[in-house]
Amino acid sequence: MPALYPNQRRLYRLYLCWPFAKCGRIFKWSKASYKFAEMKGKNNLQTILLISLAMSATLCNSLPLSTRGRWIVDNAAGGRVKMACVNWVSHLEPLVTEGIHAQPVERIAETVKAMGFNCIRLTYATFMWTRADYNNRTVAQSLDSFNLTQAKEGIARNNPKLLNLQIIDAYEAVVNELGAHGLMLVLDNHVSKPLWCCAREDGNGFFGDMYFDPKEWIKGLTDVSTRFKNNPQVVVALSMRNEMRGARSNVPDWYRYMRKGAKAIHKANPKVLVIVSGLNFDKDLSFLGRKSFGFTLNNKVVFEAHWYTFDFTQQWQQLPPNRACRQRADEFQRDAAFLTTGDKAAPLFISEYGINLQETSQVDSRYFTCFLPTVAEKDLDWALWTLQASYHYRQGHAGGGESYSVLDYSWSKPRYPQFLERMVILQNLLQDPNSNVSPYYLLVHAQSGFCVNVKHNDVVSVSSCRKNSRNSRWNHEGDRSPIKKLGRKHCLKAVGDGVPLTLSDDCSSPRATWQLVSDSMLQIAAMDEQGNPLCLDATPSSNSTPILTRACACLNNEAGCDPLSQWFKLVPSNIA
Repeated sequence: MPALYPNQRRLYRLYLCWPFAKCGRIFKWSKASYKFAEMKGKNNLQTILLISLAMSATLCNSLPLSTRGRWIVDNAAGGRVKMACVNWVSHLEPLVTEGIHAQPVERIAETVKAMGFNCIRLTYATFMWTRADYNNRTVAQSLDSFNLTQAKEGIARNNPKLLNLQIIDAYEAVVNELGAHGLMLVLDNHVSKPLWCCAREDGNGFFGDMYFDPKEWIKGLTDVSTRFKNNPQVVVALSMRNEMRGARSNVPDWYRYMRKGAKAIHKANPKVLVIVSGLNFDKDLSFLGRKSFGFTLNNKVVFEAHWYTFDFTQQWQQLPPNRACRQRADEFQRDAAFLTTGDKAAPLFISEYGINLQETSQVDSRYFTCFLPTVAEKDLDWALWTLQASYHYRQGHAGGGESYSVLDYSWSKPRYPQFLERMVILQNLLQDPNSNVSPYYLLVHAQSGFCVNVKHNDVVSVSSCRKNSRNSRWNHEGDRSPIKKLGRKHCLKAVGDGVPLTLSDDCSSPRATWQLVSDSMLQIAAMDEQGNPLCLDATPSSNSTPILTRACACLNNEAGCDPLSQWFKLVPSNIA
């Protein structure tokens, strides 16, 4: 058949790519597209164009997002969309997105996706939008004002098109490039005045503070909403304010202004999710248990919380790990996670959490080994702190590194690949309100993030949760019942102290009936013939490590005792 004429090729490219670009996804023309067109011939051009338009319509209708009860869903199919994000800073004094001196934005986007994230929480400062003395500057001028010669030279090499753009235009260009690589964006109003966040009394903490004028804040929210309203497939959510805090903080003003801000965003951009933060550095939403927010903005309201070790270091240091974990999980439920339950359930987005990945302390280890199963069980949306490996300028210093970053200082590769493997269980979609699959459990080892599965010859081990196969699915009906392999009569059975766990068809034995036995509710035990509890235990040294049963550690919360290798969680799922 004859090939398409050159002018028809141009038309075909236009019709195929334009709708996708309008949807916030830019699909580059490929040789395969030409071959397909040539194969069909010029007389079938109209058919090809109609197919491309249908494809783009499907894509366009897949987003934007809304809420359904406690879940975030896409508007068209109603299926769940899980936001597995990483934070990326763009709110510091130069107002230039960190890292664009080190790597091209498209390469950073590819690295983010390769690490398993589907979303970026990109920060900004209100003044960037509301004050001419900030937004009239170009990237080059802003860097020059801080004598950031090396950063300027790096951007000239790696992202030269951004250097002479005004600050806002450069920010938008970064957003668009990330969207072109299939990443969702949450734009986060981190501060008003550009500076490092967050000191309790830094003038940015609460309505009426030196730099936090409510009217200016609402204008900034409106400007951002308006700027990105035609890009709802990329900018899927706007976060209203990061970590409100300080002496002025009070609940009545919170309701007054947060409601106004939410309505302003929705009026300017009714397609975007509105993410509502709490008080006390985003740790406290408990007051919403007594008085609701008052509206959902046509199913667009999501709440957010932070969970770090900072304010609870003494708990992790001084209390036995089982007791500390139980307390923190209970406090998280009381202060924030309760919002995901009940008749008026709403989504909860953990918009910041993380640990020092340069040198993990005992406190960080205990915290994260408690955090992971707690969040996996609830299958919450989240944003890890953080992506940026370095800063152009932070707190008076140029070029400083970030110990919480998932990237090395070059911005080119993961700093700690084992941590990313541990994150897989959190990145996975575990629950979907639309699923027709019967519920089952994944048995997750909290210290490694690995899943318990059955290998060849019925060997029971822990390995990556990256593949949710039927070999890692279990049934369990509660305390003192067996943990059965899904679809089989076999169950987990303890053989003895320090002996590998086995699969057995003797599921009525005390060695095959399991219960939670510690304050943390993370140690799972069966009883030997003498009535002594034997707990699941694993110390993964590779991607497939046999599980043992050992005498349960720290059940009496003994001083200096460490039970983390025995922390396991039955995590519910209904994904095929």
